[in-house]
Amino acid sequence: MPATGQHTYQEIMSQPESWRQTAEWLAHLRPQIEMLWQQRPWRQVILTGCGSPYYLSLAAAALFQGLSGVPCRGAPASELWLNPAAYYPAQGDTLLVAVSRSGQTTEVINAVRAFRAARWGAVITIVCEPDTPVTSLGDLRIELPWARERSVAQTRSFASMYVAASSLAAICAGRDDLIAAIGRLPEIGAHLIGEYGARCQAIGANLDLERFYLLGSGLRYGLACELSLKMKEMTLSHSEPFHFLEFRHGPKSMVNERTLLVGLLSSQNARQEGLVIREMKELGAQTLVLAEEEGLAPADHLVAFGSALPEEARGALYLPLVQLAAYGRSLAKGLNPDAPTNLDAVVRL
Repeated sequence: MPATGQHTYQEIMSQPESWRQTAEWLAHLRPQIEMLWQQRPWRQVILTGCGSPYYLSLAAAALFQGLSGVPCRGAPASELWLNPAAYYPAQGDTLLVAVSRSGQTTEVINAVRAFRAARWGAVITIVCEPDTPVTSLGDLRIELPWARERSVAQTRSFASMYVAASSLAAICAGRDDLIAAIGRLPEIGAHLIGEYGARCQAIGANLDLERFYLLGSGLRYGLACELSLKMKEMTLSHSEPFHFLEFRHGPKSMVNERTLLVGLLSSQNARQEGLVIREMKELGAQTLVLAEEEGLAPADHLVAFGSALPEEARGALYLPLVQLAAYGRSLAKGLNPDAPTNLDAVVRL
């Protein structure tokens, strides 16, 4: 491993152990989570953050609503702070889940403070740094210090906070089967990194590629947004996320032989998603497909999970290998993935 990017590499490779600690900690917090969830009939759940945690909020909100049946959405913290009327009903009874790696992001702090001042409901915080301004505002504080990072781009922290949000949704929905399945993620994730990690680094390091499109639908759309951001941050490459079928409505005009199309396939909609990948391959794109099993879509490069986990529990498995592709590309371009251009680990206004 080269000295440049050593923190990013270590953080990506170590995340299955961080997932394990996270799942165990959420199991420990389960009585507190259930008590807060049962306080009242929540009108809605809003998950919020900035940057990567905002994309986490999109993914986790889709999962949370699907499991609990309670209306749920993800929103940028800046929007909750500056345009609250667009998000909160006058009657309140909102459960706000604020996600922040550092616990110090200005927009998150201001959004939660305004929420508490207006008495709109209760707050759960998910952070990696304990005893920060964000955690001090939570009715329930989920702290994951083992997911801390030295690098600027979020990898281990994002995946661990996503595991925490997934566990939170499963607990609130009373889904013991999903809680158990999330507990199996570390073993499966470690196997996938060992099996496919080097290949995915090599895919990213192919400098003949110049355009990257990340496709994901349902809860995988937020994950596609996050992985597209990783490609932008670490590699300064053209990268965009889309819902699968939306990609056919205009964006496919950008596809050529220098395109890598990354498909985060579901099991439920694999047929329709596979047709999109087939069409883009016919237009010249190379394809990297991440799916539960083989044969769901035409792939130049395939990552087959073989996890036997319920679809709702698999989200974290899509993350490390595409993170490694971004890491490999960053090094191939002579960049430092630990310190992306123009970025800081904490954004303060």
